[in-house]
Amino acid sequence: MAAASATSGEPLTPPSFGPLRLLVVQPTPFCNLDCDYCYLPSRDDRSRLPLELLERTLERVLESPYASDDFTLLWHAGEPLTMPIAFYDEATALIRSVLARREGPPLQIAQSLQTNAMTIDAAWCDCFERNDIHIGVSLDGPAFLHDTHRRTRTGLPSHAASLRGIGWLQRRGIPFQVIAVLTDDALDHADTLFDFFHGQGIDNLAFNMEEAEGENLTSTLSRPRSEARYQAFLERFWERLRAEPGALRLREFDEIAGLACGDQRLARTDMNHPFAIVNVDARGNFSTFDPELLSVATAAYGDFAFGNVLTDSLESVALSAKFQQVHNEIRAGVERCRADCDYFGLCGGGAGSNKYWERGTFDCSETQACRYRIKLSADVVMAGLERELELTG
Repeated sequence: MAAASATSGEPLTPPSFGPLRLLVVQPTPFCNLDCDYCYLPSRDDRSRLPLELLERTLERVLESPYASDDFTLLWHAGEPLTMPIAFYDEATALIRSVLARREGPPLQIAQSLQTNAMTIDAAWCDCFERNDIHIGVSLDGPAFLHDTHRRTRTGLPSHAASLRGIGWLQRRGIPFQVIAVLTDDALDHADTLFDFFHGQGIDNLAFNMEEAEGENLTSTLSRPRSEARYQAFLERFWERLRAEPGALRLREFDEIAGLACGDQRLARTDMNHPFAIVNVDARGNFSTFDPELLSVATAAYGDFAFGNVLTDSLESVALSAKFQQVHNEIRAGVERCRADCDYFGLCGGGAGSNKYWERGTFDCSETQACRYRIKLSADVVMAGLERELELTG
């Protein structure tokens, strides 16, 4: 069967998918925090990913036609550092063993991990170094913002513990990126956030907006005037960054400026392209598209797991009715974005999870998430660049 066009609605053959860029693996659903904006259910579930299941996951991925080049394994979805250090030592040895016995052209699997940093100490730093694990830290800024939303299961603040863990990374010279979730509470504090991150020696920053997604049914950014305040926040952050070059980098601005200055356009994003991302939970259930679709049950689709690594290959689920339904709806939504939106080249059609949780369907275009993450950010960056060109012209 020949591959169909992107708009025909007919199934695509599996080889047209991929290549895999990101394998998201859940070592445990458990988290030692109970953040009020978290989308994940079962954060008190202490299940752990058996190494035998990790081995089967790697085998399934590597035997598929989608693993044709190097990719990253991201430990995520729960707090990865509630697992013992020995797990990551054994997992690294297992990754190397599976790669060594793989036939075909050699490829590399980089490891990355997203953590709240609360338990990081010298022993964890040793683990990161010997296993070459890249670290991302979740930190929402100063304590008065961070601790409003990121508390332990007993209601205690987490800010001091996270900063303590970051201090270990800094003293050991282990590079890391910080992701800060912006809620409505943060929008009047652009200078405070800039000064905090810069003052803490954090120079690699990303903003995630609070999203209505999964267990978090509403976002504080849906309040009246939040969009105008969000734009004003970004404008002030842009001004501070340009006034203090080298102080820190912001992912959202870098990505948009890179596309604009390079005159590039995205034809798609990995989050809506099958098997560019594969997500596997601690029980071996797997999905593709954006990771937020894996763990949450819905009335319309059940869950978004398409198979289990113990029983299903990646190729086999690509031919299933459930996958084809979701994929066709996501493609239809991407085509709506392509036809309707002047910002399409900056996002490639957006994330299906945002469309589903906000609009109840994948077959739609604009969401609040894309207005905040893409449109407002792009407007701020382009206006700023144009002002600078006028001053130097």
